[in-house]
Amino acid sequence: MSSAANTKLWARLALLLVAVIWGSTLVVSKSTTGTIHPNLLIAMRFLIACVVLAVVFFKRLKQINAAYWGSGLIIGLCLFLAHSAQTLGVTDAAGDPGRSGFLSAAYCVIVPFLAWAVNRVRPDRYNLLAAVLCVSGIGLISFGEVAPAAVEASQYAGFSLPDALALLSGVFFAAHIVTIERFSREKDPIVITILQFLFAGLFATIAVFVQEPKAIEMAQWGTDLWMAIGYLAILATAVALLLQNIGQKFTDANSAAIILGTESLFCVLFGVLFSGEKITTMLAIGFVLIFAAIIVSETKLKFLRRTGAKA
Repeated sequence: MSSAANTKLWARLALLLVAVIWGSTLVVSKSTTGTIHPNLLIAMRFLIACVVLAVVFFKRLKQINAAYWGSGLIIGLCLFLAHSAQTLGVTDAAGDPGRSGFLSAAYCVIVPFLAWAVNRVRPDRYNLLAAVLCVSGIGLISFGEVAPAAVEASQYAGFSLPDALALLSGVFFAAHIVTIERFSREKDPIVITILQFLFAGLFATIAVFVQEPKAIEMAQWGTDLWMAIGYLAILATAVALLLQNIGQKFTDANSAAIILGTESLFCVLFGVLFSGEKITTMLAIGFVLIFAAIIVSETKLKFLRRTGAKA
């Protein structure tokens, strides 16, 4: 195998590892239920990751000016709102990580339509097809026969609070992507990442003290909690970001989108293995439709056209 082929292989494995790590984060977040306020968890996750990246890339920080601060604030606000809604959904609202992960992944389909509203870029036919698939999948997940681990199916059928929070997080994740595209042009992506982590952590800190001023005192600071915080901050945020940047540098956009799109599949896998989630037929079909929507939206099915051309 040539050196170039080796590099591409390792790059794709790096992206797959990112998908695995991100797919595990909701299970880890759910494990902290009752031990720490969700927004305090988010604050520590992003502030620690911010410090780690700032230390690693401290030479780049001299580029920061007023434009960087403004961009970081707006992007960081969207990042905080997305993670806050998602984390609240699997902790305080007792949602299942796998189900929540797939509903949140709807952001891939929402982005083109939000970009249309903001940047006046009309969605194409693949975006419309993805939207139909995604809405169909959400309908099956939310109104099909569902049996999560913690709640009886009869009590959970229909559109629930965890579902609403997961979809809301998807909207904010979509806003996060659109604001990155709009406000990070001609700026160092690493510096923008550090600043958005800083502001996301600060917004989460403000939310904590507005909602529960004694959140730090009330948290159960045990080994398990610190391990969860370390995992989310170091591995799932700082390290995963670096792996993503390295992986995408040596991987074409379509392949990267497909590999990173498997995050939602790993989210379900970890939910089944570690949270006792039960996958019903309707739920599985819903997952397949949403995953298909992600692939259609992210790749425009170019990989199929390329295969056809080779044949």
